[in-house]
Amino acid sequence: MTIKKGDKVKVEYVGKLEDGEIFDSSENHGKPLEFEVGAGQLIKGFDEAVVGMNKGDKKEIKIKSEEGYGEPKEDLIQKVPRNDLPKDKELNAGMMLSIQMPNGVQIPAMITEVNDIEVTIDMNHPLAGKTLIFEIKIVEIEAN
Repeated sequence: MTIKKGDKVKVEYVGKLEDGEIFDSSENHGKPLEFEVGAGQLIKGFDEAVVGMNKGDKKEIKIKSEEGYGEPKEDLIQKVPRNDLPKDKELNAGMMLSIQMPNGVQIPAMITEVNDIEVTIDMNHPLAGKTLIFEIKIVEIEAN
C-alpha cells in the first residue's frame, strides 16, 4: 500500500543537523511518530517526503529551512527589562524560558544576552535557519 494524502502513518525517525548532531528521534519518545499525511501536523518537508512510500520503506531526506522551521525572524528577538523577569532566578545566556503570549499560548524562548538592565530573548524555533536531515522508516499505514 502506497502512502497518499489523508493516510495515517507511523514512522520511526532520527533527526540530525548537517554536522551529524542528533536533535530528535522516535526512540527518544519510546514510540513511532504517528500523523495524518497532508494534515499540516508536521513540517512541510517531512510531511511531503512520506507520500509514495510503502510499509517497511526507509529513506534519508534533507529538508532546507524553508521546508522546515523557516529562517530566523529579527522581530522574534527582543530585549526586555531585567525587572520584568523573575528576580529570584539567575539568568544566563543559553537558558530556556517559557513565555506566555497574549493569547495564553506558552512558547519557548532562549536567553541570548543578559546585563543588569535588560535581557535579550530569542523566540525563534531553535531549528529555524537550519537544514534538517531525517532517516525515516515507515512502520504502519492506515489508509483513509
